[in-house]
Amino acid sequence: MEPDSLTPPKRSMLDIGFMIFLRLVALACLVFGIQYWGLLTGYLLDGRARFDLLNLPWRVAGSALAVLFPVAALGLWLTVSWGPVVWLIAAGGQLVMYTVWPEIFGTNWLIVALNGAIMAVFAVLRTLLFLRRRRMRQVRSDSP
Repeated sequence: MEPDSLTPPKRSMLDIGFMIFLRLVALACLVFGIQYWGLLTGYLLDGRARFDLLNLPWRVAGSALAVLFPVAALGLWLTVSWGPVVWLIAAGGQLVMYTVWPEIFGTNWLIVALNGAIMAVFAVLRTLLFLRRRRMRQVRSDSP
């Protein structure tokens, strides 16, 4: 059986860069997920952040983020469409935790800045990909 195409289409540098970016964010999500699981199970902070010792807002947020971040990591690593959506929900949850309710969750400006910067880079890369794909679809006068 012969392949349909002898030369597979080449990916552009933008596509490769976006894929590398998604995989780096996936690794960060995996670290966040492991961190939240470590906190909830008492492995980190000498057990002071164990699930049964937390107040209700931290129980809800910690449990949700402990599940969302590893799922987002999987989706981002596989570069499937739902990966960035789950990541945006998890990162948005962290942003809301540390900016809207600092009296409950405290402040963590490093997390806020990193999530904001990653969201900005993601938006720029997606916009560039959209513009490139739209430009490639346009019919030219010299097209057969």
